[in-house]
Amino acid sequence: MFHQLLTPVGGSLGLSFVVAAVPIAVVLVMLGVLRRPAWQSSLGGLIAALVIAIVVWRFPTFLALDSVAAGVVFALWPIMWIVVNALLLYNIAVDSGHFDAFREWIIEHLPNDRRVVLVVVGFCFGCLLEGIAGFGTPVAITSALLIMVGFPTLEALTFTLIFDTAPVAFGALGVPITVLGQVTGLHAVTLGQMVGRQLPFFAFLLPFYVVGVYGGMRSIKALFPMLLVAGASFAVTQFVTSNYISYALTDVLASLVSLVITIGFLQVWRPAPDAQFAIRAEALAGHRASGIPSWRGWIPWVVVSAVVIIWTDLKIFAIGQQVIKWPGLNNAVFISLYHKPYAALWVFQPLATGTAILLAAVITAALVGVGPAGFIKAIGTTWRQSRLAIFTVALIIGLAYLMNYSGMNYTLGLGVASIGVLFPLVSPFLGWVAVFLSGSDTSGNALFGNLQVVAANQLHLNPVLIAATNSSGGVMAKMISPQNISTGVSTTDLKGKEGIVFARTFKHSVLLTALLGVMVMAQQYLVPWMIP
Repeated sequence: MFHQLLTPVGGSLGLSFVVAAVPIAVVLVMLGVLRRPAWQSSLGGLIAALVIAIVVWRFPTFLALDSVAAGVVFALWPIMWIVVNALLLYNIAVDSGHFDAFREWIIEHLPNDRRVVLVVVGFCFGCLLEGIAGFGTPVAITSALLIMVGFPTLEALTFTLIFDTAPVAFGALGVPITVLGQVTGLHAVTLGQMVGRQLPFFAFLLPFYVVGVYGGMRSIKALFPMLLVAGASFAVTQFVTSNYISYALTDVLASLVSLVITIGFLQVWRPAPDAQFAIRAEALAGHRASGIPSWRGWIPWVVVSAVVIIWTDLKIFAIGQQVIKWPGLNNAVFISLYHKPYAALWVFQPLATGTAILLAAVITAALVGVGPAGFIKAIGTTWRQSRLAIFTVALIIGLAYLMNYSGMNYTLGLGVASIGVLFPLVSPFLGWVAVFLSGSDTSGNALFGNLQVVAANQLHLNPVLIAATNSSGGVMAKMISPQNISTGVSTTDLKGKEGIVFARTFKHSVLLTALLGVMVMAQQYLVPWMIP
């Protein structure tokens, strides 16, 4: 059994921390500075991690390659299985004309103002898609819709990526919170309540923040009533649902309430016309081009919402589930920090959420008149869109698994935990690093959730607060994760140019994570009554 080394570089935690951070730095520099495609940046980080893990951390070569393989398989199933089927649903909507009909519904029922469309589509509708599917699919779908109403591609991707932070911790019907409870031994309901006392503040802020970035302070003033309604309705519902109803339903209910209330509000209040932000002429020129009643544009999204909610509520995903002990890796590594063997289990669910979305795609195809030939054509389109994203996600999650099993990530976590009383300030950045690597708040919680609790207990901090912060901090990295960006650009003309998108979102990611750190410091030391 391999025993993880925590300070392999001269017995120094500081030096070991710096070396362990090299693969992450390689990905960041290649993606953000050199502007290389996400797959190249992820491959560069993986190669650097393999060399460091084997040579410096003395991780056996077989175990290093085996851990990468385990990460690749997890990336393919269930993560990319969800993404591919969500994109298939999107392509069926496009090919059948129902995506155009959805755009037409937006044009008919919303003011002629791109800022309004940005909030309704990017925030309210995007959060609904995150609650159902996640893993970058909300970005791919909502950015495509924003581009259709006149947004430049880079702006559409940037803003939808920023908006995708608000719902992530409760995404896919609360799976990140469930996993956080499992790895920490803390009650998932309590953790959901704590996250629900952090993220609503950011959910309320985001419509103002994004519109301010897009249109400046005058746009905030012009749209203030709508921004207040959209942000407050989501934030209040997110808080109430996570604390008093069910954390699993938080995203779906919050996004639905925000979507309905915001659209309803816009029927009685509209901002003053502003030619600078009017929907562009070319988008209006194609209005009614689909020849389909605009209300039918909602069919794909209503179907997938209903199927996934029923699928999860009835626990259909658990039928036929198999827990597979990964050959050669399961319990072959000893976690020195936790003094226990490291399990390597792959939970294979043939009826996972991705399968539910596939069923929704089949039902949608039948309802919108797409026959077998059209369905096969949509599959081909989906493969061409997603193959590069699949490769990228496989590389980045393989990197995450390698750093985890080799012990490099535990060195990073131990180094951050050594900061002492200021740990609540930097705790969000642990979750940030985990989600940057894996692209998933679920994986980020599995990676660093228990480490946060260990550090909290050592430093006499509240473990519920710090564990929840891992999840809340992780969501701020969704906008810069190579996995998320790669999936997001798959339906646009920026495929292969993920570095440009990364450079636009990075500063927003760091700023929001730092703001969360300040909030956590206040919750720990100034307003501890906020902790359930």
